[in-house]
Amino acid sequence: MADQHQGKPRKLRTSVKGPLMFSAFWAVVAFVAVLIFASGGSARAPRFDLAFTAAGIAFIVTLVIAAMLSMSYKENAEHLGKGSGVNLSSAPKPSPHGGPGRQNPPASGDGTDSTPQR
Repeated sequence: MADQHQGKPRKLRTSVKGPLMFSAFWAVVAFVAVLIFASGGSARAPRFDLAFTAAGIAFIVTLVIAAMLSMSYKENAEHLGKGSGVNLSSAPKPSPHGGPGRQNPPASGDGTDSTPQR
């Protein structure tokens, strides 16, 4: 609510229209799906009672989820978008064992690995 200004339209994140449209879309999808599949074929009457119930449940659940997600949204701090980042260098990193960077593994059969010598 802090980024609202008098006379200016709200952004989609702070507006009510976005979550309502999202919830309405999924309510229509649930309505159509339940209307088709709960009837059990074209020989029987459509089950509008189940379709409206499913649409209502889908609308409420998706609206609550969208509201919770929009409440948890927080802008990143300005200082996080500046600077060169961390570990962007492609130079070899020093080994934690004191030697130079990464070395080639020993060839097989020279006794340094677990393969038996002949």
